[in-house]
Amino acid sequence: MKSIDHALIMAAGRGVRMMPLTESIPKPMAPYNGSTLIANGIRKLRPHIKNVHITVGYKGAVLAEHVISLGVDSVLNTEGNGNVWWLFNTLMRYLDAPVCILTADNVTDIDFDILAKEYFHLGEPACMVVPVEPVVGLEGDFIHQKENLVLELSRHKSSSTYCSGIQVLNPALINRLVEPVDDFYALWSQLIEQKRLYCSDIYPSQWYTVDTIDQLKALNERKSKE
Repeated sequence: MKSIDHALIMAAGRGVRMMPLTESIPKPMAPYNGSTLIANGIRKLRPHIKNVHITVGYKGAVLAEHVISLGVDSVLNTEGNGNVWWLFNTLMRYLDAPVCILTADNVTDIDFDILAKEYFHLGEPACMVVPVEPVVGLEGDFIHQKENLVLELSRHKSSSTYCSGIQVLNPALINRLVEPVDDFYALWSQLIEQKRLYCSDIYPSQWYTVDTIDQLKALNERKSKE
């Protein structure tokens, strides 16, 4: 069976809403479950995906040292650039294979093997986003789709799902299809125009995002009760 052999965790953000914690450490190194947010993400990926890549920016040297100690395969410095800059401006642009994209501030459980099966079933699209049900108090891009083809993404026009931050994409294919951009929304807009953006039918079994100190505290309290 075909597999997804690469994953990339986006971890370059400044984490302004988690000050003062992030004055001393990058947000992905926030304490969680006896370790860090990003260590938890890497641990979940390792049994399923061979190669793990990380983008760093704010306090990048500290974060790079941390993830290298966890055995990641590459670290991409994207400081001062948008969240999709790496796709057009690093060696990842030449990778003609699916890459599972996650964000360091999401704590999620998803079956990566089923995710890969669905991606290949859909014909290996340039990009496939993974939906979640809207969560009260959390902003997201609402997904409007028909038979898995995404027709529109909107912050204001609601639907039953929005983007989780998890997606599968092919860097080399995207570079052949679109003009370079700096953020994912601009990339998705180009792919929608070309009918190249798809949405999976599977959802994460658990999905929680950490944007504030209170959310981090609640997440750790929930974990301690499990």
